[in-house]
Amino acid sequence: MEKPRQRCRELGITVGVLPAGPLNAITDVPGVRVGHRTLVEGKGVRTGVTAVLPHGDSIFQQKVPAAVVVGNGFGKLVGVTQVRELGVLESPIILTNTLSTFMAADAVVAHMLKQPGNEQVRSINPVVGECNDGYLNDIRAQRVTGPDVVKAISDARTGAVAEGCVGAGTGTRCMGWKGGIGTASRQLPGTIGGYTVGVLVQTNFNGILSVNGAPVGRKLGRYYLKEIAPGERDKDRGSCMVVVATSAPVDARQLGRLGKRALLGLAAVGSPMTHGSGDYVISFSSEPGLRTRHEGKDSVEQRPRLRDDALSPLFQAVKEATEEAVLNSIFMATTTRGFRGRELEAIPLKRVVEICREHGVLDE
Repeated sequence: MEKPRQRCRELGITVGVLPAGPLNAITDVPGVRVGHRTLVEGKGVRTGVTAVLPHGDSIFQQKVPAAVVVGNGFGKLVGVTQVRELGVLESPIILTNTLSTFMAADAVVAHMLKQPGNEQVRSINPVVGECNDGYLNDIRAQRVTGPDVVKAISDARTGAVAEGCVGAGTGTRCMGWKGGIGTASRQLPGTIGGYTVGVLVQTNFNGILSVNGAPVGRKLGRYYLKEIAPGERDKDRGSCMVVVATSAPVDARQLGRLGKRALLGLAAVGSPMTHGSGDYVISFSSEPGLRTRHEGKDSVEQRPRLRDDALSPLFQAVKEATEEAVLNSIFMATTTRGFRGRELEAIPLKRVVEICREHGVLDE
């Protein structure tokens, strides 16, 4: 019988210096909800949908400040230009596989048009990100349907978040091992605001795995550029979607700055953001006082905003949470067999712990 998977902290691996929130998940940020729709069928379907909602009200009618940061743009992020132009998010964030991106966008639009208060709406900007899970999943079958997307949105809840081979992470791989969905959070001390930062990732990229600084990828013998035949191009395909949420009162410009620091977390675990990788960060604030009504009566709006010189602790928080979320996505994933009999192994956690202990980066 396969042993239960464990997250970073359950293994005695503490990333960074800031404390995690109660759940160590993106849902530690007040109001944030996550839902999954996992599709495992026959020998070839290993895919799904993950939905992240900034709050439980009508997102279109109560938009939140948001930003998009592109680390490497080899991807299909729907909705990016409007978020960048207007600085607001007006739909759930949907993560799925590459060839289901556009169907998912249509499904989000159809779902939102039916919501109360949107009867006269004629333009909606759905935000949908993706990773290519075609190694384990028969991606050309385009198995994800509109009802699957709506189910992920409808099932979105606060509380603990399922990780590993669930939702949009069902068929993904990461740095030689099975990847998936991962999440983590950080809580700032009350003396510097007490704000929460939460991160959720969909991991599907290559690199040289580092766990809290320990060279786990090299020690386990699986890492980027290890084996390339003469004249062969390296197989660098992959992507990582990062969703960052915070309770801090920050505007779109500041959220863009926050998103850039999430990329430091990807670097810390060993991602070089290769040519074929789509690395995107979507960040938003759930602070209720920052919401923008779809139709406001006043031409001038006033909102609280954190000073720029108070942002640095949030930068540290998002870097740490991203790093740990990626590790959780790998540690919680299970060995998976899929399309054409291909198999991706779960990383051996016992060996990870041994390597971390050898390099002095394990809690004792």
